[in-house]
Amino acid sequence: MKAVLIGFALTVVILFAGCASSDPILKPSFAKLAMVSPDSFDVAMETSAGTIDFRFYRQWSPLGVDRAFYLFKNNFYAGTRFYRVIEGFVAQFGGSGDPKVDSLWRSLTIKDEPVVAQNKKGTISFARAGARTRSMTMYVNLQDNMRLDSLDSGQVIGYPPIGRVVKGWEVVEKLYAGYAAAPMRTDLSSAVLSKDFPLLDSIRTTTVTRMW
Repeated sequence: MKAVLIGFALTVVILFAGCASSDPILKPSFAKLAMVSPDSFDVAMETSAGTIDFRFYRQWSPLGVDRAFYLFKNNFYAGTRFYRVIEGFVAQFGGSGDPKVDSLWRSLTIKDEPVVAQNKKGTISFARAGARTRSMTMYVNLQDNMRLDSLDSGQVIGYPPIGRVVKGWEVVEKLYAGYAAAPMRTDLSSAVLSKDFPLLDSIRTTTVTRMW
């Protein structure tokens, strides 16, 4: 009888552990989402045009960098297209490639923060569309865009950079820009974009390569 009870207890523990586990993208844990990132970390982004290496600095935007660390560490952007590449302005990407996942993450926004670093050429920032709308979409500045430091949009001032390109700028410059802003739409799924805008470059994988 004792052995039966022990076996039952172990089964309950295993089942509970299974139910408690969550997919970091489909079912993100709020506890893990709230975890603090390293002070600095590097990310290797493998794209269809080559590899871009980024460095992120938590002091620039603590909440933004915490979110970026979670997304890059869990390879959120695999399959994502650079859907808004405007020469002399920005190269923008975002979304998981799955519209259902994107819908979920649009609701998982982070609070706004002041601009600490400038939107200089090579820096990367979260895009937004008003107060508390930073969630998953980012852009790389293709030139100095310091006007974005103080731009008033939706009663929020500026777009805080979270990091910068440290290697692979020649890859950034190769990203396809022929469509300009035309691909921007609510549905940024890879299936739709690859059909309607087949020349867009994409992200294959992201890897956190160094933390300190």
